[in-house]
Amino acid sequence: MASSHLLCNHNLFFPPSSKNSHSSITPQAKLQFRRTPFVKASKKQLEIVYDPDERLNKLADEVDKEAPFSRLTLFSPCKINVFLRITKKREDGYHDLASLFHTVSLGDIIKFSLSPSKTKDRLSTNVSGVPLDDRNLIIKALNLYRKKTGSDNFFWVHLNKKVPTGAGLGGGSSNAATALWAANQFNGCVATEKELQEWSSEIGSDIPFFFSHGAAYCTGRGEVVQDISPPLPLDIPMVLIKPKEACSTAEVYKRLRLDQTSKVDPLTLLEKISRNGISQDVCINDLEPPALEVLPSLKRLKQRVIAAGRGQYDAVFMSGSGSTIVGIGSPDPPQFVYDDNDYCDVFLSEANFINREENEWYKEHISASACQPSEASQTLE
Repeated sequence: MASSHLLCNHNLFFPPSSKNSHSSITPQAKLQFRRTPFVKASKKQLEIVYDPDERLNKLADEVDKEAPFSRLTLFSPCKINVFLRITKKREDGYHDLASLFHTVSLGDIIKFSLSPSKTKDRLSTNVSGVPLDDRNLIIKALNLYRKKTGSDNFFWVHLNKKVPTGAGLGGGSSNAATALWAANQFNGCVATEKELQEWSSEIGSDIPFFFSHGAAYCTGRGEVVQDISPPLPLDIPMVLIKPKEACSTAEVYKRLRLDQTSKVDPLTLLEKISRNGISQDVCINDLEPPALEVLPSLKRLKQRVIAAGRGQYDAVFMSGSGSTIVGIGSPDPPQFVYDDNDYCDVFLSEANFINREENEWYKEHISASACQPSEASQTLE
């Protein structure tokens, strides 16, 4: 997986590195869980603690004999918008977009265990502030799957959150897609990928994208129009820089002025990227100007990244509705984020583009500095 860290008092946090996971499953395979540490920041230091779902793992043993397998660990990648054009405002108040979505190697780890309960899912996580009830897209996705298929499976779910919230990276949407995929595996794959993709649009406009193969041209409210072969080399390095502040998506759209958006045909942008790769002129995001109004500090951050990068990045742009700034072409952040106290609490992650194979879920990738086993190496029990 891409290595990520939080700058806090200039101490670097590098979470456990990993190697590829695989989501192809057979009932005969065996699943094993590892005790995997996550990092909890205190005011004075970073304290290593262990996943709180160890108790859930033990409880899941109660149902081991009742199913071909009862536990599953999957990687849930986030995405960036290489370009994002807002094309019109609809009568229902929403906006139509045209965008090249692409998954990247930063992502969460989600553990699913069959529950003996037939009435309720249980969700836990390693970070505070994440809703654990049916406001969470994971629970919404599991409810949706049962509604569509009649399945009576309920789950214990532990979300090891590594993608920051309010980042414009689609972390929650990816979690929902991953939950739908997992529920379908436990249920013998009674639904097709196409059905999962279509159903997912009922709970979120970005969710259907994650049922593409990792690169897709999307229009409307995010519907996948063209699932394309990766138009970009998967080994292109990038750095993701997210300040502590998040952008309100509603406020960004409220300040959007269609008469001031780009007039470039999005298909022209897609053609240029496919032919020549990424450059600053093709990474257009119509949500960036209003987002920079909502969060002026984000504008200063982007300007400093461009100035300090001194040409090390092929493009610097904001993803989605913010507040993540993406630098394409180098995994290294500019030095000022280490030296300037104003940026001591930014989130940083190196990343690269990823995709997935047919009938498989996304695999967790390792960075050049990774040396530990993957937390999401999939095994079944």
